[in-house]
Amino acid sequence: MARHQEATYDRCETRDGLAGSPDRFGDGWWGGVIRVLIADDQALLRGSFHVLVDSSDDCRTVGEAGTGAEAVRLAGETKPDVVLMDIRMPELDGIEATRQICGDPALAEVRVLILSTFGLDEYVYAALRAGASGFLVKDTPPAELLRGIRVVAGGEALLSPSVTQRLIAEFARRPQPERPIPRRLDGVTDREREVLTLVGRGMSNSEIAAHLALSLATVKTHVGRILAKLDVRDRAQLVIVAYETGLVTVGT
Repeated sequence: MARHQEATYDRCETRDGLAGSPDRFGDGWWGGVIRVLIADDQALLRGSFHVLVDSSDDCRTVGEAGTGAEAVRLAGETKPDVVLMDIRMPELDGIEATRQICGDPALAEVRVLILSTFGLDEYVYAALRAGASGFLVKDTPPAELLRGIRVVAGGEALLSPSVTQRLIAEFARRPQPERPIPRRLDGVTDREREVLTLVGRGMSNSEIAAHLALSLATVKTHVGRILAKLDVRDRAQLVIVAYETGLVTVGT
């Protein structure tokens, strides 16, 4: 597999601890046809994404939604692997639609990839907090969008450095009171807390391995166990947990 630019996107293990490629941006999908639901209020864009998805040998469009409510309904009916979700849509916005999809136990295997022309901090934070597995802008090159679909379909996070920076900026605007480590981290070992802290600071698995003098495989195992113990979907959620629990604060 060709190695892509190191500074592009980060990948992580699934909650089951499946080890992916150490590349920052790889295909992320290990077989089968990826079923994609496209949600955007602009018919022209939906059609363009439909053509792009269906042009790939391993992706197929299973539905199109023009509103957030329709996206939720079609997700329940079609059970896609990935939902390409616009943020600004009528009836329900993309963030609330994402929250409903990701909060439905019957749709636990569905992953949401947010697509937007907007790079506003509050959208990035809210989308990831709602359970989205990644965030891309709509002018992403077609080949990278398809790779992003594969990464998210593989149960991994698609998190660019700019998204991490926006999350940090969001927490910088929030008060940072002194508080003890919450009970949510009960059962997480000291080493796992170290790893979680470094994830929250935006480090890749390779960078964490070098920082802690561990093997890459060991770091992947720790990340997989943390995901399982905290009952979160992916690395994007781990960054949020690291800040919300106080393991990472702005400036540390």
